[in-house]
Amino acid sequence: MTAPVEIITDGETPLAYIVSPDWQPSATQFLTPDGFTQQMGMIVYRAGESITPHVHVPVERTIVGTTECIIVRQGRCEIDIYNSARVFIASRVLTEGAIILLLGGGHGFRMIEDTVLFEVKQGPYVGMRDKERF
Repeated sequence: MTAPVEIITDGETPLAYIVSPDWQPSATQFLTPDGFTQQMGMIVYRAGESITPHVHVPVERTIVGTTECIIVRQGRCEIDIYNSARVFIASRVLTEGAIILLLGGGHGFRMIEDTVLFEVKQGPYVGMRDKERF
């Protein structure tokens, strides 16, 4: 297996984290820095362990922009990644099980085969005011 995550940047600015579908860590490992508005990592538990019941207390956060986490549930697609000036940075093929965290800039997808993507992003969704196509 290659590295568990590929970080695509525009200079110092991270645009995307792509997690290999083959990554199976033996212990809990987070990939993103604490300051990111969306956190990504694998949490590993052994049989018999548990998560103590809990609630998440209301903490006010200020978030500018929208990050997206997309999991390829089925199929294969290619993603094009752009910086905030809409300049093309990179293309990658995503296969079943791949996870991508999109942090900034722009992106577009082309489906190589029938594909199902599972997406998680901040809400509330504000319709077409949420994105600008180019």
